Amino acid sequence: MKKLLMLCLALMMGAGLTMAAEKGAPKKVVTTVFTADVDCDHCVQKIMNNVPSLGKGIKDVQVSLEKKEITVVYDASKNNDANIVKGLASLKVKAEVKAAPASKPAKK
Repeated sequence: MKKLLMLCLALMMGAGLTMAAEKGAPKKVVTTVFTADVDCDHCVQKIMNNVPSLGKGIKDVQVSLEKKEITVVYDASKNNDANIVKGLASLKVKAEVKAAPASKPAKK
């Protein structure tokens, strides 16, 4: 009898965990490139040392001093481009979303 009760309890717990895992919203990972006024290695270090100030859901941050770009990978269900720009502004870094390159019209 004890074995049967333990088996039922284990099945109920397993079913509960499975249902809880299914309820979570699907994560959408977004990569956005920002143009920024990063002029020196100090600016790069300031950004890299303060990644939490960019908001929740940040997965990866890369700063290119040569291109003056910041690439941010984040969970779109927890953050957005505007919040990241605000976070960079709190670090005294002016940034904006980099415009996609204009596509050339196809030749006829």
